[in-house]
Amino acid sequence: MLTTAGTAADPDSPPPYADAAHGPAVTATAVVQDRAGRVLVLVPAEPAAGGAAPLLPGVAVSGRQTPEEALTRALRDALGTDLPAGRLLAVDSVPHATGRSGLVHLYAGAPPTTAQSAAIDAAGDGHAAGDGRVAGDGRIARDGRVTAAGPAAGDGRAARWLDRDAALAVLPAPAARRLRAALDAWDTGAVAHLVGGEPQPGSCAALSAGRRAELEHAAALDPSSYLAVRPRVLVGAGALVRDGAGRLLLVRAGYRDDGRWQLPGGGVDSDLGETPRPAARRELREETGLDRPLGRLLAVDFASRRPAPALVVYVYDGGVLGAADLAGIRVDGTEIVDWRLAAPDEFDDLLPPRGAAIARAGLGALEDGGGPLDLVAGRPA
Repeated sequence: MLTTAGTAADPDSPPPYADAAHGPAVTATAVVQDRAGRVLVLVPAEPAAGGAAPLLPGVAVSGRQTPEEALTRALRDALGTDLPAGRLLAVDSVPHATGRSGLVHLYAGAPPTTAQSAAIDAAGDGHAAGDGRVAGDGRIARDGRVTAAGPAAGDGRAARWLDRDAALAVLPAPAARRLRAALDAWDTGAVAHLVGGEPQPGSCAALSAGRRAELEHAAALDPSSYLAVRPRVLVGAGALVRDGAGRLLLVRAGYRDDGRWQLPGGGVDSDLGETPRPAARRELREETGLDRPLGRLLAVDFASRRPAPALVVYVYDGGVLGAADLAGIRVDGTEIVDWRLAAPDEFDDLLPPRGAAIARAGLGALEDGGGPLDLVAGRPA
């Protein structure tokens, strides 16, 4: 019989069918990547001893802890630093022929700082967390703790950064399948639904293009599943705003770590019904304080960014700024930390390659009256 969790007296109480002794074993696993895209893997401190296999850091979940709470606490105890569990990347339902089935939750670990990454790179002078057994492959940890970096006692493991391909190659097959699905979900901003490590038809991550085509051609997907598995495309909008000398207005975002500048613009809030032209005007106003009607569409640029979703950008004529307009430019100091004017011969030094190409193409369309241009990564299609 179907029922609901909680009672009027205790709405947070577990449902009557949630018997811990008979329910699935729940494991929380962390997928931690450093700034170079390497994955944190726990490897046996002595590979030849005991036949232990490399694993992703994880922990068994028990009591009233949520998977997120249990994993965050275990990572802190084991590694001696805070790497909170982030967004959910994948859930794998693990069947078991004779014992308890399992549920493995994989979370994006918080990006480590440079110092944290370096500490692990230094071959771990830390210590093992007691005799805790890593549960990243779905097995239960005896004391609910993750094994720490460094020389380990007992069945402890040491934390190491491995390139994605190396991590996938070294992990046991079940953990490797989960990691592959989780990384795909990480790259695409989606969530993977797995059963026994295999992506399910309605999963919006980890389903291969070939398998997706098979399901589509066989009409095996319901409308919701069809939408879930289709490739994502993000939409942005921006404006070419210039002064009387033909220099472009550029802004520098506080969230960029490459020091590059960019054209004023941002994402289109299509879920709110916003379209590209109003989005470009809104972004210009939010980033610079300039609220002005935009002119004609100069270019549409499509860029494939695999494995991340593709990005389509609409670029509009933002007009020419007078002295009063320039004097009125304001940035918030957080999202946008600075602004400047730049001549075309400065674009390559200031802008990312795609941004520089779009800026030149847009100025060309303004000069010769052409467009809108059909661009791919800033170049004429």
